Amino acid sequence: MKKMAFRKKGTLLLLASVMSISLFGCGNATSNSQTIEPANTGQAAPEETATQEALQETGNALGGKLVLYSAGPQKLADNLISGFEAQTGVKVEMFQGTTGKILARLEAEKGNPVADVVILASLPSAQSLKAEGLTMAYPDAVNSDNLNTEWSDADGHYFSTSASALGIVYNTNLVSNPPQSWSDLELPEWKDSVNIPDPTLSGSALDFITGYLSVKGEGGWSLFENYKANGVAMAGANQEALDPVITGAKSIVAAGVDYMTYSAKVKGEPVDIVYPAEGTVVSPRPAAILNSSQNVDNAKAFIDYLLSDEAQKLVAEAYLIPGREDVEAEGRTNLKDIPLLPVDWAWMNDHGDETAARFSEVFK
Repeated sequence: MKKMAFRKKGTLLLLASVMSISLFGCGNATSNSQTIEPANTGQAAPEETATQEALQETGNALGGKLVLYSAGPQKLADNLISGFEAQTGVKVEMFQGTTGKILARLEAEKGNPVADVVILASLPSAQSLKAEGLTMAYPDAVNSDNLNTEWSDADGHYFSTSASALGIVYNTNLVSNPPQSWSDLELPEWKDSVNIPDPTLSGSALDFITGYLSVKGEGGWSLFENYKANGVAMAGANQEALDPVITGAKSIVAAGVDYMTYSAKVKGEPVDIVYPAEGTVVSPRPAAILNSSQNVDNAKAFIDYLLSDEAQKLVAEAYLIPGREDVEAEGRTNLKDIPLLPVDWAWMNDHGDETAARFSEVFK
């Protein structure tokens, strides 16, 4: 098996502003035994067959449960759990929440850890967990050598199995000539009509803000200060920022999550997305095994499943960018066609806390 060759990154802890959160009781997800066929038709490739056989062999030796804390689409999480349970017989108990709520829950449970695996919507948050010694290395994860090398850990502490890109999301009934640049949202025509997610609740929003500042430097703050002066509202996590645009109460989300937009559009909602020409930030979604895991074998098997052909196809069908570079996205813009800012992940790690605090101060 090939070794991973990932770039090392710095550290950051995403501060959750809402520490008084509802602690959802973990319950078994509904199981669905239907297996999703791999993306390629015809005879399975040798690597694919080997992966399926390895998972099946592992599954035969597994049992018990896995506790998963997951940020992201509920339907995708349910489908991934169903597929994993069908292959292994392991029962998954899931807490679903934003990255901020997951980190807050992990902090609250430090004295009595519960989770085995976390899936976050922010790469710096996973880097921070590793830096604090909270993650377990799994360098032999199946298919890890096919992952995007910018998004995962060289030592196998976290694996970005999917990603989303941030853009300008707009209501197509209200906006006939959508903005093409981040700076366009400073213009008077968009006064009081724009939301932006709260970076203390949304890992992807924090990725965008710190990523933008890592490229633009101190002068980049003028964009966000001008947003505030133009009536841009900080509006909760990603879905809370998007919902008023879907209903028409607002016209635009700045730094809106693309997979949410594509999903809403397919359902007939009047929304679409622009990736500004000057570039945007991709927000990888890393999965990691916690070193306090009580079900290590199950946790490793779950990581293997997340990187499998079956799971990566489910990711693509949820309008996310697959973590594996050999799997194409479906029904959405592919990574190669999205203009990207040359962000500095190390800077983002080092300055995340202060950036979130300063942003909240600007928008209070």
